[in-house]
Amino acid sequence: MTAAPPGHFRSVRVYVEAARQLRFDDGTPVTAASGVAPLGDGWLIAQDDSVIAAWRRDGGVTPIRVLPPVEGHDTFSEAAGTKRLKPDLEVACPAEVDGKAAVLLLGSGSSPRRMRGVLVRLVDGAPEVRAAELGPVYQRVAERLGLPMDHLNLEGASRHAGTVRLFNRGNLMAGVRSASVDVPLQGLVAAVLGRGEAAAVPVERPMEYELGEVEGVGLAVTDAISLPDGRVLLSAAAEDTPNAVDDGPVVATAIALLDDDGVLAVAPIPEVDGHVHKVEGLAVRRVEGGTVHLLAVVDDDDPMTPAAELDLRVDLD
Repeated sequence: MTAAPPGHFRSVRVYVEAARQLRFDDGTPVTAASGVAPLGDGWLIAQDDSVIAAWRRDGGVTPIRVLPPVEGHDTFSEAAGTKRLKPDLEVACPAEVDGKAAVLLLGSGSSPRRMRGVLVRLVDGAPEVRAAELGPVYQRVAERLGLPMDHLNLEGASRHAGTVRLFNRGNLMAGVRSASVDVPLQGLVAAVLGRGEAAAVPVERPMEYELGEVEGVGLAVTDAISLPDGRVLLSAAAEDTPNAVDDGPVVATAIALLDDDGVLAVAPIPEVDGHVHKVEGLAVRRVEGGTVHLLAVVDDDDPMTPAAELDLRVDLD
């Protein structure tokens, strides 16, 4: 099923109300922020170039190890020749474990190393982490979307009660549109905890999206969040890259509004001081009528630059 192209059904306007750099309490930069979800009294931020996540609270930003080192490395980069090793955690989604709030992190699936799931929950106020390989889930997602495995690149997820809608980024240069599938949340949680089989998790309702293009570069989804009324906000980036692994220049970013029938509207995210921030993670702070306040985190694909967090206001008409 292919979603309708953006139309005149709704209008969306996006404003950047504040921008800040993200650093750990010791001054080390948070880099490659790729997903964000609520955890306790703060937000858990995934770094796609690391096995360390950032727990951002009003009192500071503390590191949480979510996976063991890979061949002795905690961080990964193309310059160091270690990019191929990274788990590439791109998805952060609210979840529950035994009735208590948790965060589900998922790898992108763009290589066999990037098919892990991680659950982070608080036990007596301290983070507890479980992780597992979910290769059969990723294989089923690719099958349902009709894609070869080398075109799989999960970038975000929106939660709809007991269902997680997983969004595949797509790449118009390679002829692959952004798309989604629906997966039961508890099936994923059980597979990560070892209480169920990854191969038994059903993958349903494949859907494609036409998000448009900027300067000849197609917009592709980078994250998604659900709204109280069931609609979805997507972040999208026009990144000039030929495949699901290599980075490329980002010419623009946008927010898209979706309902069950497809794409309702797309609006640009304003540049900040002349810079296009590649928003890769979204979380809802609050909804006030037709105004949605978002926390957005940014991956600028530069390991030397601290990731930014943006306060976004999205007005929906």
